[in-house]
Amino acid sequence: MKKSISSLDLNLLLCLQLLMQERSVTKAAKRMNVTPSAASKSLSKLRSWFGDPLFVNTPLGLTPTPLMISMEHPLAEWMQMSNLLLDKPHNETPHGLKFELVAESPLMMIMFNSLSQQIYQRYPQATIKVRNWDYDALDAITRGEVDIGFTGRESHPRSREQLSQLPLSIDYEVLFSDLPWVWLREDHPALQEEWNLETFLRYPHISICWEQSDTWALDDVLQEVGHKRNIALSLPGFEQSLFMAAQPGHSLISTAPLYCQRYNQLHQLPLVARPLPFDEALREKLMVPFTLLWHKRNSHNPKIIWLRETLKALYKNLT
Repeated sequence: MKKSISSLDLNLLLCLQLLMQERSVTKAAKRMNVTPSAASKSLSKLRSWFGDPLFVNTPLGLTPTPLMISMEHPLAEWMQMSNLLLDKPHNETPHGLKFELVAESPLMMIMFNSLSQQIYQRYPQATIKVRNWDYDALDAITRGEVDIGFTGRESHPRSREQLSQLPLSIDYEVLFSDLPWVWLREDHPALQEEWNLETFLRYPHISICWEQSDTWALDDVLQEVGHKRNIALSLPGFEQSLFMAAQPGHSLISTAPLYCQRYNQLHQLPLVARPLPFDEALREKLMVPFTLLWHKRNSHNPKIIWLRETLKALYKNLT
């Protein structure tokens, strides 16, 4: 017999979503600011209402049942709609407007002063929250925790970060495309040598951890031609890698998009850029489309439309 939604405590749906995300009663309870016992009781009520275990305990945590897996996307959609409904008074009232962004750094920071000024000129009482792009960023957009994302994707045919691999619920627009370049300190010994693949590989590299991976398309391209970088240092993002490459007393080199030249100038980092020593075909596989991403349900949201147009105007002449 079909149950009426009126017989379900809708607060339990938040618990259900957090359990699906965390795969742990303890972690879900922490995010809800309740005890694990309270979260367990909520799970028991959900199991009773749905007539299904929903999750099975395993040594690796909670494993969702087939029913729970089938409900994951509709549940995310439900929570997204709920967040939009609850946030509507703030979005419709300029003095309470909130802007929540997730962006790659330093991509956001080189234009953040201009962006924030434009937001405050239009909405003087608005608040802005920016978080760094990480492995959870796309899910945060889907959950309605973030208005818009701004980051680079990859073009390599084997990459999981291609635009074609984005979830169907995500809309996007490419603002500009850029290639990675090699960044070396102004007195780096490699600058005294012929710049070629041998020189590039001779020195230790700073790599970045991109969406929980220690390698990216650059390493795939090198593997294709039978080579591998000597990665001596891994850091969370380009901002940190450029900072370290500029420090004295080591021979580390960094690889980051060419747009970072603007960031280096703003922060007076003593770095010199060299192109990756690959032929045109290999470099093409490393092209990075820097992209705005938002949930389809926000495609006609006036706030998001204005934000998209503002970002497009700011970044159109970046490269």
